[in-house]
Amino acid sequence: MLAVSNTSPLSNLAVIGRLDLLREQLGSVIIPPGVRTELSHHPHSEARNALEQAIEDRWLTVVALSAAVSADLASALDWGEAEALALALETKADIVILDESAARLKARQMGIAHTGVLGVLRQARQTNRIASLKVEILRLRTEARFFINPVLEKRLLISAGE
Repeated sequence: MLAVSNTSPLSNLAVIGRLDLLREQLGSVIIPPGVRTELSHHPHSEARNALEQAIEDRWLTVVALSAAVSADLASALDWGEAEALALALETKADIVILDESAARLKARQMGIAHTGVLGVLRQARQTNRIASLKVEILRLRTEARFFINPVLEKRLLISAGE
């Protein structure tokens, strides 16, 4: 499965020490140069080190775009999100990993399948790779300063049997 990621899902999973879940679920992930740049400036040293190790281990790979990002994407989204969606289109990726609602909406409009950090954690809970989705969401909230809509959180926890 060919997967492209934006910065925030990688960053958030790295902060809570769960980057391995992404590798287990997808095997490998590609990122555009803009995302690579953002990750290299991550303020959390342990997360930055985990991300650098993923690149060194070659399951997280930087892939350059062969064409410029469209003006439509560049004006609608942050640069990393725009590049991730452009790369997903260019490579005909099976899925793009995004957390921000505007980027997810744009992916839907473009016909690109997507998931986010919560989808990765839900899948990990369904396969018993994590003991509790609720605990991981709390860690995201406290350690990575991740925002989750309370209604969405409740729906996810119910779907996970928690």
